[in-house]
Amino acid sequence: MPKIKTNRGAAKRFSKSASGKFKHRQSFRSHILTSKSTKRKRQLRSIIAIHDNDQKSVARMLPYS
Repeated sequence: MPKIKTNRGAAKRFSKSASGKFKHRQSFRSHILTSKSTKRKRQLRSIIAIHDNDQKSVARMLPYS
């Protein structure tokens, strides 16, 4: 069997947590930050887990992680 290629876009966006789930940085935090409230920006700082429904598709994109 040939090796499976890793989706390089997914590799830059997702990483695996200690429990084996995938995690990602939240969106809406890159630009136009002046119009967003401090509370909103603070809550967007956190790294969150991928939803359970999407874990399988992310795992397929990152076969060796």
